[in-house]
Order: sequence, then C-alpha cells, then structure tokens
Amino acid sequence: MKPNIETFIGCESDYKSAGLVLFGAPFDSTTSYRPGARFGPSAIRHESFGLETWSPYQNLDLTDASIFDAGDLELCFGSSQAALQDIEDFTRQIVRDGKIPVMTGGEHLVTLGAFKAVLEQYPDVQVIHFDAHADLRDDYLGAKLSHACVLRRIHDLIGDGKIHQFCIRSGERSEFEFASQHTCMHKFDFSGLRQTVSRLAEQQVPVYFTIDLDCLDPSIFCGTGTPEAGGVSFNDLLAAILETAKTKIVGADVNELAPMLDASGASTAAACKVVRELLLAICRSRQDSKVNL
Repeated sequence: MKPNIETFIGCESDYKSAGLVLFGAPFDSTTSYRPGARFGPSAIRHESFGLETWSPYQNLDLTDASIFDAGDLELCFGSSQAALQDIEDFTRQIVRDGKIPVMTGGEHLVTLGAFKAVLEQYPDVQVIHFDAHADLRDDYLGAKLSHACVLRRIHDLIGDGKIHQFCIRSGERSEFEFASQHTCMHKFDFSGLRQTVSRLAEQQVPVYFTIDLDCLDPSIFCGTGTPEAGGVSFNDLLAAILETAKTKIVGADVNELAPMLDASGASTAAACKVVRELLLAICRSRQDSKVNL
C-alpha cells in the first residue's frame, strides 16, 4: 500500500526528474471583496480528476510530461509578509534546482513572493500579466501588500517597460495614468500579445507569466472574488496561453479561483483546464531544455 497523496491529475513525477514543479499558495488575507481564494489550490487539485490527462488542443498528455506536484504550502493567514516570505523561499529552491515553478493561488498577492525568487535567478525577467484589474495601486486602504497592489510592487523591483498587461478593464484613474507611463497595458483583450511575444521570444527574454482568472468573463468564470463584466472567452484565453508559451517562461501562476462562489463547479473546471493547458504549453516550448515530454 502507498499513502493517499492527491496530486493534480497526471503530475506524478518525482522531484528529481521533474522539469516543472506545481504547488499551491492558499492565501487570501488581503482580498478586498469576496474571500475564498485560499481554497482554490486544493479545489483545482481535487477537481482535476474530472479532466482527461490528454489535451486535444495540443495533442499532448500530462502523463508523458515530467511534472512534480509539491502540494499546498502552509501559509500564515495573519501576516502577508510572512506568507510571501514562505512562498519566496519555496520558489527559490525550485528555481535553484533548475526547474520551473508553476503556482496556483490564492489571491493575486501570492505572485509577489514567487516572482522575487525568480528575479534573483533571472535579473532581466519581464512579466506577462492577464487580469481584469490593473493591480497597480500604490496602496489599498493603507496596505502596500495587497492583491490590488501586486503589479505595483513588482514594478518597484524591475522598473518601466517590463510589465505587459492584457485584458485590463478595471482600476482607479491613477492606475491607468501610472500604466500609461510605466507599464505596457493593453486594455480589454489580447490585442498586441502576438507582437509582444514575438519581441520577447526573439530576444530570449525570460518571462514570468501570471494569470488572474478573472480576465475571463464572469458568465464563464463567476467563482472569483472580484468578478468584472466584459471579459474574454475561454477559447481566447487558451489561445493567448499557447501564444505566450512561445516565450522563455521561467515561472508562472494561475490565481483567484474562489470555488465556493460558483456552486455549479464550472469555474473550478475552467481553472483546472487552464492549469492543464499551461503546464503542457510550457513543457512543449521547453523540449530542448531540462523540461521534457
């Protein structure tokens, strides 16, 4: 007999041989509207068994990939700083071992912890960001560490012109004014993504890829803390993920599923499919590196 250890479907490689490491960051203590994203990582893992390991979109199978599921971190809900430090420390080990971290959240603030560890290894890293919200506030009700501020904190670390934002359709006036001077923001959809990917891929720029699932329209994905009408379709998001995977992705995350806010389970099913396609897309793009299919 073996211990009953649940993994994301098909992600059963051992750590040593894996090229990708999947892990969960169940944290939502700065959520500004509806909480529940802390339950996202475990729901994605559990409900992934409603999927097939085979992707008909990419003609690839998770069972042929070398992916290790490290489970969910145990994070301090009372301290954003402590939670981010734990995420950073865990991601640092993955990156130093020459593997690609893929994190499931959790609220979007968790990206900051993982990104800091990736930045240490890849100081020229740039960010591709899918989201309904700009996340560029300098603070939210006085808090500098908030899911509403995560891309602003990343900008503090890497500076102008290195954050590429898509699908943005919500934020304060000051956030859009900041973006016009400091980030590369593409509002409402994925217009400009192909050109961005082409440039980054040609220059072999390392990319951190962060997906806030509320970029999807709430008619497709309502199980999230701050739903925002006017989002993209699932097929649009899938095409954008496959396009982004043409870059040199060195870290990624999928966040902001709050599973109990969609009793139908459709939002969780969509999140599982996004994770499957993201994992396979990264594997396929890195076949000539340490990540093998």
